[in-house]
Amino acid sequence: MEINVSLFTVNKRFPLTISRGTTAQTTNVWVKISQDGIEGWGEASPFGVGNHRQSTDTIKDALEQVIPLLQRFSPLQRQEIEQVLTENQAPSSVKAALDIAMHDWLGKRVGLPLWQIWGLDRHAIVPTSLTIGINSPEGAIARAKDWLNFTDVRVFKVKLGSPDGIEADRKMFLAVQQAAPKVEFFVDANGGWSLEDAIAMCHWLADLGIKYVEQPLPRGQETSLAKLKQNSPLPIFVDESCFTSSDIPHLANYVDGINIKLMKSGGLTEAMRMVHVARAYGLQVMFGCYSDSSLANTAAAQLAPLADYLDLDSHLNLIDDPFTGALLTQGRVLPNDLPGLGVQHSAFAT
Repeated sequence: MEINVSLFTVNKRFPLTISRGTTAQTTNVWVKISQDGIEGWGEASPFGVGNHRQSTDTIKDALEQVIPLLQRFSPLQRQEIEQVLTENQAPSSVKAALDIAMHDWLGKRVGLPLWQIWGLDRHAIVPTSLTIGINSPEGAIARAKDWLNFTDVRVFKVKLGSPDGIEADRKMFLAVQQAAPKVEFFVDANGGWSLEDAIAMCHWLADLGIKYVEQPLPRGQETSLAKLKQNSPLPIFVDESCFTSSDIPHLANYVDGINIKLMKSGGLTEAMRMVHVARAYGLQVMFGCYSDSSLANTAAAQLAPLADYLDLDSHLNLIDDPFTGALLTQGRVLPNDLPGLGVQHSAFAT
């Protein structure tokens, strides 16, 4: 198979601030594989979690190293390709881009969307949350109103873990909740709290009707999750602490759910494994994203019927997304009926 790589830069409508910093623009990687006159598309987007930092340059360099090793394969040989990528220590985002592209190619080869190949029910897809980053109370209210005026919002995910402490978190959250009284709320601290603060915030947020708290403690402090779970009235989800299915058994007794992201997992193949392992341990599942365009988020949307919660909103916050695919309908990111991912590029859309 032939593999081609190109870069594209996307800009956020609303810059996003979390406990680790602010992002307004990213340069992502578009991977195209072709064989038998069929082209499959995948995307890799940069992200950083602790020591796991995958920049655009890192992704591009890794792709250039592995492409010569993969050209002898067919897109149908996903297991063998996965083994080669693992043996060569390819970054997870590189694995994701190639795996997404191979799935897209397969769907186009058989003429069916991926969700239909897997026998999934689009009607089971839950509304996606839209994200409000760390801000002043006034700034957060303005951001919430921007989202409410821009699109159909059913759920807000509010980023907490402010460097100014939990009092700043409380003031900001109350302001946003009062500005959008008809919207459901989730909370993500991105590892920005201490154990003591996390316990206090979970009790405080439970009284406000929040459904769950995501990644309350920093990656690397997983042993403290047991004490947090014992003292929290809210379900605890992990994101930065859980990359692949092999992480789940070590976390299962201390959390209630996991956030699966294609860039962390290495693609749809591993994401499906994670769903099954999580369910075997009685955990809930959500799908999230980084600074992904419609290409990667439409790929995740193919698996969305399997999720309890969704946070696939990054493409909705782009002013220059070059792709179209899954559409926001009644607050839900729904894949279409086109074969494969069902993604089109603006330069080729008809």
